[in-house]
Amino acid sequence: MPYRICKSLEIENGHMLTKHPDKCRFPHGHSRKVEFVIEADELDGNQMVCDFKIVSEAVGAWLETFDHGLCMNTADPAYQEFKSRYGDRVIGFENQDPTTELMARTIFDHTEQALSACAVRADSKYRFAAGARLIRVRVWETSSSWAEYTSPH
Repeated sequence: MPYRICKSLEIENGHMLTKHPDKCRFPHGHSRKVEFVIEADELDGNQMVCDFKIVSEAVGAWLETFDHGLCMNTADPAYQEFKSRYGDRVIGFENQDPTTELMARTIFDHTEQALSACAVRADSKYRFAAGARLIRVRVWETSSSWAEYTSPH
């Protein structure tokens, strides 16, 4: 059985779901917790899967772009107005509603690439071991509701 660790980061984030039949079609926000689960069959030279700090180093600044941002479907009629008014605080999801499920996959895909880049970086004191792998990103929408995306590998 592999070793697993989980690192959580938190953001305040809004979205609006144009296809939703009720209140979620309006702009609204969530206090989101994002969990990153990483596993390895063997521990590294420091007896760790990886240092918890590596997640923050790899994706913290990028994830911060979602903080106090509004995720929107680029096909939403209001998208261009919101984007021109609020700039980079509006995050477009190309012709898709930014559901928590799609946010989990977006965060997973970015994190997987960022961690792979950390494995080969020589300028960081936190190294991502070759045998370690991101297996899941879980995004909490409320204290009782979450969505996750799991590695297809």
